[in-house]
Amino acid sequence: MLSHFHLLPLKSPLSFSSHLRPLSLSSLSSLASQSRRPPPPPPLGPPPRRLSVACDARPGGVSMEPPSPDPPASASSAAGATVESVTRDLRDQSLGDKDGKRGLRLEDLNWDHSFVRALPGDPRTDTFPREVLHACYTKVSPSAEVENPQLVAWSDLVAEALDLDPEEFQRPDFPLLFSGAAPLVGALPYAQCYGGHQFGTWAGQLGDGRAITLGEIVNSRSERWELQLKGAGKTPYSRFADGLAVLRSSIREFLCSEAMHSLGIPTTRALCLVTTGKLVARDMFYDGNPKDEPGAIVCRVAPSFLRFGSYQIHASRGKEDLGIVCALADYAIRHHFPHLENMSRSESLSFSTGNDDQTVVDLTSNKYAAWAVDIAERTASLVARWQGVGFTHGVLNTDNMSILGLTIDYGPFGFLDAFDPSYTPNTTDLPGRRYCFANQPDIGLWNIAQFVSSLSSAELINDKEANYAMERYGTKFMDEYQGIMTRKLGLPKYNKQLISKLLSNMAVDKVDYTNFFRALSNIKADLSIPEDELLVPLKAVLLDIGKERKEAWISWVKIYIQELVNSEVSDEERKAAMNSVNPKYVLRNYLCQSAIDAAEQGDFGEVRRVLKLMQRPYDDQPGMEKYARLPPAWAYRPGVCMLSCSS
Repeated sequence: MLSHFHLLPLKSPLSFSSHLRPLSLSSLSSLASQSRRPPPPPPLGPPPRRLSVACDARPGGVSMEPPSPDPPASASSAAGATVESVTRDLRDQSLGDKDGKRGLRLEDLNWDHSFVRALPGDPRTDTFPREVLHACYTKVSPSAEVENPQLVAWSDLVAEALDLDPEEFQRPDFPLLFSGAAPLVGALPYAQCYGGHQFGTWAGQLGDGRAITLGEIVNSRSERWELQLKGAGKTPYSRFADGLAVLRSSIREFLCSEAMHSLGIPTTRALCLVTTGKLVARDMFYDGNPKDEPGAIVCRVAPSFLRFGSYQIHASRGKEDLGIVCALADYAIRHHFPHLENMSRSESLSFSTGNDDQTVVDLTSNKYAAWAVDIAERTASLVARWQGVGFTHGVLNTDNMSILGLTIDYGPFGFLDAFDPSYTPNTTDLPGRRYCFANQPDIGLWNIAQFVSSLSSAELINDKEANYAMERYGTKFMDEYQGIMTRKLGLPKYNKQLISKLLSNMAVDKVDYTNFFRALSNIKADLSIPEDELLVPLKAVLLDIGKERKEAWISWVKIYIQELVNSEVSDEERKAAMNSVNPKYVLRNYLCQSAIDAAEQGDFGEVRRVLKLMQRPYDDQPGMEKYARLPPAWAYRPGVCMLSCSS
């Protein structure tokens, strides 16, 4: 139960409080079927080649006719890892090569194409909008019009992960290669097919409508990284859109990908951002007044861009495609969850579901059940970390949920300024605020329910295993969230009453979320401090509060100081620990907008300064204090504080 967040009601029988008890089989069924699923339209053109798939769901895999050769699996950065190790691996990559060796040239990167090799593809390669059946991808090439592309910004950290020599960014042809205007040696481009629930309603086929994967690179540490160009042109999944992206949204995605990484939150990454030199028409506010904006392409990087919707689309199409659900599950486990391939009963992964009949779920007997639980826990941990830093994704549709527990698809996101549990950065979400900050934990569970329903449809897991995965989501979220909040306050153990009262006070007085927790570390564990001085360390964040509210804060601070005294931790040690989990700098929307405004005038310096700043969010960085200030008045205009999905 997330009483801290005063959860808003969802139009769903699922509430987060249900994590404390297993969901009934009937409730799982209703969750899976409540969304409208219109029948797919007839396919355009000749029927695609059928894939013959035999799937033994307990615990075997899939046999494909004819078989495709596949080399031994290389582990991704997320392979065989817990959520904590994934976060550590993604965060702790160092600048430069420890051995003093230079990185690789683009022509020498170690490309692999396991996704294309192992899974069924679309026999057509045209980009005409259509329903793509019985296929996981369509081979398409970047097609965005380009004229004198320019490199806006790049990430040396991501280059290091790819074994790429940072000097490659200075190549004259680099913008051409990463705008898709010139082919990369070794790449095999494709767009992925997936579906999803959008705002709670089944939307059918969606897919990569403007993102084109170039392929996978396996680095010297056997980590697998998929490179993808977003805004590179039309695909069969573009529907009636242009397949392009604008500089505004591309800067936001580039900066936030790298900012989240530096905050220690699992995320897709961004290698580089280039302008196309062409204008793109966008109706930013959906008010019938489109305007031309500079076009751009961002190169996104992740171990995999598989989403919940990658499985949903094939499960929704009935018996003919259920084997593809199994094939995709086997692919993901082999390449990204290899620790689940060879489980044995000696690992004792058996759990009681908590039902009255004391049903036991043995995860060692079904790798797909263990996989579903792993994904549920990664998702729960991710959402808990979002809540900890005040991040609101804005569009938590199931097609925007990574099976690796990564933050993916940065659209109208926002970090909390004034603490408001009902905050949503997405104008499209305003009527119901389905995806507001407070609702994110519930939405994560709702999305997990849709995902495990797809696995159940393919008979990879049974109802009890599906219920158990959802139960584990709830347990993992609460464990992670309580630990995060405890560390943010510098406490030795979780204090629900103290934290609940704090968040209530912050909501009443619209206190800046990031700056408050940073300032909180200045409070001393000293019971002798006079009452009229208790709020001095918080003076900069408790603005314009009257006498009554001042008394409420003094009351809370007294209790907090008593907790600090009881902890017997020195002020210096506690302050250092708190500052290591409470960032001084987050990517506030107005910081993005300032960088965007300059870039649209041809000045990319601010984008690069903000990137550098966000790579050390927990450090004071003297001279950069202005980037930690509260948003200026202009930041509350439409298009800065709130955005639509138009990009």
